[in-house]
Amino acid sequence: MSVKQGKEGVNIVHQNAILCETIKKEQQYQKLYTNYSVNPFKKMYTLTGKPNSTHDSADGEEDSNFLKIIERAQQEPVKKYDQPQTEAQEVGWMTEPLSDTDRNNTILHFPRKNSEITKHCAAMWRVKEQTENMQ
Repeated sequence: MSVKQGKEGVNIVHQNAILCETIKKEQQYQKLYTNYSVNPFKKMYTLTGKPNSTHDSADGEEDSNFLKIIERAQQEPVKKYDQPQTEAQEVGWMTEPLSDTDRNNTILHFPRKNSEITKHCAAMWRVKEQTENMQ
């Protein structure tokens, strides 16, 4: 008869080694930030002070770093970054045309040409649409 080899009890030494390795990896890539500021991507609602209060109307100091962060957060991604940051941004990243548009060049410009037949068909369609709308 074959005997099934089941799991033995939990090996505490192995579990502790796995835990130590996990903690070591987490600490290796952990960054400690001590410079705190306002999240520029969160909407801020400011409240105005009382009109007759003297301490609310006093001019305060402007934080130039804070103003730069808020200004940068409100810019378009094309102005913020040199290259697109996501795959979706690659679609509309280059908005300038690759070549100058020349209306006289018939290779890239196809103007609508009218002849007597096309004018007649256009008038016929116009009459047809007007009669359908009248009913």
